[in-house]
Amino acid sequence: MIEFSKIVLENELKVIHHYDASTPFIIVNVLYHIGAKDEDENRTGFAHLFEHLMFGGTKLFPNFDHPLQDAGGENNAFTNNDYTNYYDVIPKENIETALCLEADRMLDLDINEQSLKVQKDVVCEEFKEHYINQPYGDAWHKLRALVYEQHPYKWPTIGKNLKQIEEATLQDVRDFYAAYYSPSNAILVISGNIEKENAFSLTEKYFGHLKSKTVQHKAFSEPEQQVAKTQTTYSDVPLNAIFIAFKITDKKNKDYYTADTITDILSTGTSSRLYQNLIKKEKAFVEIDAYITGSNDVGMFVIEGKIAEDCSVERAESLIWNELEQLQKELISAKELQKIKNKMLTYMAFSESSLMNRTVALAHFELLGDANQINQEIDAYEKVSAEAIQTFANAYLIKSRSNTLYYLKQQ
Repeated sequence: MIEFSKIVLENELKVIHHYDASTPFIIVNVLYHIGAKDEDENRTGFAHLFEHLMFGGTKLFPNFDHPLQDAGGENNAFTNNDYTNYYDVIPKENIETALCLEADRMLDLDINEQSLKVQKDVVCEEFKEHYINQPYGDAWHKLRALVYEQHPYKWPTIGKNLKQIEEATLQDVRDFYAAYYSPSNAILVISGNIEKENAFSLTEKYFGHLKSKTVQHKAFSEPEQQVAKTQTTYSDVPLNAIFIAFKITDKKNKDYYTADTITDILSTGTSSRLYQNLIKKEKAFVEIDAYITGSNDVGMFVIEGKIAEDCSVERAESLIWNELEQLQKELISAKELQKIKNKMLTYMAFSESSLMNRTVALAHFELLGDANQINQEIDAYEKVSAEAIQTFANAYLIKSRSNTLYYLKQQ
C-alpha cells in the first residue's frame, strides 16, 4: 500500500504528499494537463517544444538549472500525448529552492525570441535525428495517422512535421503558455523525506499566491473501426518490417489490464509465444514485440516485428495472425497465465521500489481521476482471467479492426 495525502489549494492546484524516510532526497514533481492531443492540428509539436522552453528561465531566475544544481539538485522532464511532466530531485534541506523555481516558472516564464530560437533549433535537430535520418524513424507518424481518424493521437508528441515547429512564432508559444500553464491545470507531488505538514505549508507559501485561470480542454472522439486498413511504405531500411495495430480502450477501463496481460503473454521474455514460435521455431522474424500505448483515451495494441531476410512479408504476417487466432480459439492455461502474472507483479513490485516511479504514478493516476488507483493496479491484474483474455481477443484483435503498416526495403 502506497500511502499519500492530498489537498487542493484555493487556486485549484492539486497537491499530493508521499512520505519516504529511507532517502535523504525529495522529489518535486509538477504534472501539467497538456499533451500533444491538446494541440491544434496545424500547430503540432508545441507541448514538446514547450517542455524545452520551460528550462529557459524566468526574469527572477534567468537560468533554471544553475540554482538547482547549486543546491545539489537535478531535474528533467518528459512529454507525451496526454500530459507534460517536470521533476526535480533535491536534498531535503534545500526543498525550498525547487519549490521556488517551479512556482516561478509556473507564474512568469520568460519567453523571448532568443530562447525560442535556441529551443526550436534543439527540437528540430531532435526531429531530424530520430524521425527523419533514422531507419524506420517515421513509422509512428505513419502508423498513428493510419489508426486514428479523428482523435489527435493521430500525430506523435514530436509533431506532425518539421515545418510546424520551424514556423512557431513567439506569439504562438506565449498563447500556449497562457492557455495551459496554470495552477488549475497542474498536479504537484512532493515525495520523500519530508513530513506532510511541512510539505503542505511550503506549498502554500510558494504556490498559494499564484493566480489561476480556467483551462479549456477539448472533447475527443474516435469512431469504431469496421474495416481493416493497410498502408505500404518503402525506405532505405535493412529489413522489411510490419506493424499491426488495433484501437483499444482507454486506461481507466478494466480491459486495459487484459490487453496489457496479453502483450506479456505474446512477447515478454524468451519463453513468450511470439519469441518461441515466430523467432525460434519458424525463424520468420529477427525481432518481434507486442505492447500497448498506455494512452489515457483510446489506446493502441501494437505488434511490430523485423522480418528475417529469407521470409516473405506474407508468411510473416500470416504467422502473427495464427498467434492471435490461437488466443481467440483456446483458453490460456492456468499455468501459463499465472506465470505471466507472476512476472508482471514482480516487475510492478520492483517498479514501486523506486521513489521516482511512485511519484510520477501518483501524479498520473490523479490526472486520470484518482491517485489511489496506484493501490488498485495489482488487484486489477490479478482479476484478469483466461476467459477475459479470450473475450478481448475476439472483440479487439480481429481483422476488421486491424491497421497494418508494411515498412519495406526500397525496391
